[in-house]
Amino acid sequence: MERLNNKIAVITGASSGIGEGIAETFANEGATVVINYLKSKDRAETVAEKIKQNGGQAIALQADMADENAIDALIKDVCDEFGCIDIWVNNAGADILTGTGAAAEIHEKLEHLIEVDLKGTINACWSVMPLMQKQGHGVIVNMSWDLSTHGFEGTNPQIFAASKAGVLGFTRSFAKTVGPEIRVNAVSPGWIATAFAEEHMQDEYYQARISEIPLGRFGKQDDVAAAVLFLASDESSYITGEAIKINGGLV
Repeated sequence: MERLNNKIAVITGASSGIGEGIAETFANEGATVVINYLKSKDRAETVAEKIKQNGGQAIALQADMADENAIDALIKDVCDEFGCIDIWVNNAGADILTGTGAAAEIHEKLEHLIEVDLKGTINACWSVMPLMQKQGHGVIVNMSWDLSTHGFEGTNPQIFAASKAGVLGFTRSFAKTVGPEIRVNAVSPGWIATAFAEEHMQDEYYQARISEIPLGRFGKQDDVAAAVLFLASDESSYITGEAIKINGGLV
């Protein structure tokens, strides 16, 4: 039986990487998937088309998660199209490690992380809350980081941990506020074999990280998607305000 049959699910930042994996997993479990993107329209539409070719249902919709008005507009567009939102996954995140993001000054990086990862998550939760309360049900899954409360050396990890620890704290408080109609949880991935890990990490650094992980490997996007699916489904109907670490035992 499909675990998300007839559910409407919005996944932010779903044109690639972990978000793409979540979208495909949800579609395989019967959900109609809204693939949110910021700039990568072609990639988002490619993901949607792949899902449809595999028998699923998906559309791609643009919205900037750093813009509260854009979030509101995205919610309205989804409701106009489908009438409700059953599941919302706050996966979108600021890229401070590649391209222009990597070259930015540290305070600019911090501001970007706060605007997208922290405020974007908070604003999305606040904006979708009235709709889910009116429906009488809803599930939200937020994206944190396993090392946000444990710590990791470096300037980029400092600011990334600050934003993601904020997401974790907000998730737990928000869950206490919006129950019982809405369940709110988080996933906290560790080292995942994303494009950044495969293309930008030096082998020595990569092997050093693996040596710290009890399960002896980087996680896969499917590992994260499976945990998000669990939290989005009725299998976790008595779980709220929690965070699942997906890190091979690292923390």
